[in-house]
Formats: sequence, C-alpha cells, structure tokens
Amino acid sequence: MNWTLIFLFATLLCICIIVYLATKFCRVKEQLSIIKAALEDIKKGNLNRRILTRKNDMTKTICYNINEIAINDQAQLIRLKQSEQAYKRLMTSLSHDVKTPLTSLVGYLEAIQEKIVTEEEKEEYIGVALDKAHHLKDFVESLFEWVKLDAKEQIFQFEICDLNELSRNVIADWIPTLEDKQFTYEIDIPDAEYSIRLDRNAYMRILNNLLQNALLHSGGDRIGLQISENEKQANIIVTDNGKGIPQKDLPHIFERLYQGDESRRTSGNGLGLSIVRELVTVHGGTICAESPPHGSTTFTITLPKAL
Repeated sequence: MNWTLIFLFATLLCICIIVYLATKFCRVKEQLSIIKAALEDIKKGNLNRRILTRKNDMTKTICYNINEIAINDQAQLIRLKQSEQAYKRLMTSLSHDVKTPLTSLVGYLEAIQEKIVTEEEKEEYIGVALDKAHHLKDFVESLFEWVKLDAKEQIFQFEICDLNELSRNVIADWIPTLEDKQFTYEIDIPDAEYSIRLDRNAYMRILNNLLQNALLHSGGDRIGLQISENEKQANIIVTDNGKGIPQKDLPHIFERLYQGDESRRTSGNGLGLSIVRELVTVHGGTICAESPPHGSTTFTITLPKAL
C-alpha cells in the first residue's frame, strides 16, 4: 500500500514537473519570437521598440539588455542630430561672420585699385581695409582656438603658479589701454601667494578675454578685478559698470558665436566667452555671470587650489 502511494506521488510529481517545464518552454519560445521580432524592428531603425517581460521570465536579462541598448542608441542618435543641427547653425554663422568683413574688405580694396577714391580718401580706405583684415584675422585665430578646445586637441602645460602674481602681470599690461580708453579701474589683488595649478597661457587668455569683453561690449567706463580665496578655492571676479546683459541673453552668453542683441554686435566674434568657459572647465573650475536689471555685469570664476 505504501509503495503504491509513493508510486502515485512520484508519478504526479513527474507530471507536474513536465507540465511546468512545458509551460516554461512555451513561454521561452514565445519570448524568443518576441525578441526576434523586436531585434528585426530595431535593425530597421525603430529605436522606440521595447520588449515587455515578466519578473520571473528566464529571458528577462536578455530583454533588459536589449532595451538598454535600444535606449542608449536612441539617446546617441538624438545627440548626433542635435550636434548636426548645432554645426549647421555654426556653419551658417561662420559664413556670415566671414563673408561680411571679407566682402567689405574686397570693396575697399577694389575702390582703391580702380581709383574710385581720391588721394585723400585713399589713405582712409587703406586704414579701414586694414582694420577689416585684422578683424578677420582675429576671428579666424579665435575660431581655430575654439575648434582645438572643442575637439580636446589643445595641449596644456599645467604647473603650480602664484595666481596673484600672474593676475597682476596681466592687468599691468592692460592699464595703458584702459587709460587710453578713459576707463577707470579698481584692482583688489592680495599680496599673499595663492598657489593654483594652472596653464599660464590659458589663464592669461581667460583674463584677457574677460577684460576685452568689458572694454568692447559693456558700454561702461569702469572695470574691476578682485581675487579672494578660501581653504579649497580661489575666486576671480571681473566687473564693469556698463549697460549689462539682457536677462534673455544671460543664459546663452557662453555659447559659441552667441553675440546677444544687435546693439552688442558692433565688434567681437562671439567666441571669446565660449573660449573662456572651455578654458575654465579644463582647469576644473566654474564660471558664472550676473547682470542685474539696472546695469553692470559680474563674471565670477572659481578655481580649485593646489593643496
């Protein structure tokens, strides 16, 4: 009697196992068909396709991985499209920024060559043509620098430097220009040594670009430079008392070729602040800009100290 019950129990257990395995097999077969269809769909370019799976499915790990691959590919495709659109806008801006001064330069030179202008006007036309040529040269150099930074091809020579001494050297070179342009200046650089790991040329470029931006675009007559520190970082603050930056432009001023409203497009190439941000980032720092409604602009750079 006991052996009969054991046999029946074993038989029922075998039947249950067979049914369970058959059910699992059918589910796996069904899932494999779904996976195959999904892969074919993704292969055709439908990166929105996802595979639904249950928590206890044997193929859930495969499904999760396929979904993750599709999501990553979709995100990469979106980034590529955004990058393509950005570079199309960049090329449009470049063609305009190069074509305009170049056309003007050719016009002045042709007027001189064809003797349209008098001898008195000739010198004036040559001077204007030379200014246009220098503007075009500066733009091409800035563009080349920005492209190298964007492509991560710029080579930097980092060393421990005295931030204050380096800043004093930069501002000393600017004082004759500021006085010539009738700008007053307020310089607050401590005598103490601030040790920062810097690329000297890159830091000088950062400060020069900010000072030039204030001189050319602020519309003010005063520039300030203040440097301070705490245990972990140094702060470089460049201010002006100009008309300020409109709130709608403020979030975009560090974007390449962004020049703000028409009143600020009289000079410059829209690359200066973009280069500044790239160089600050390379140094592990941050930069932000503030411009209250009543005017003036403040740029604050934060750089980590060499501990």
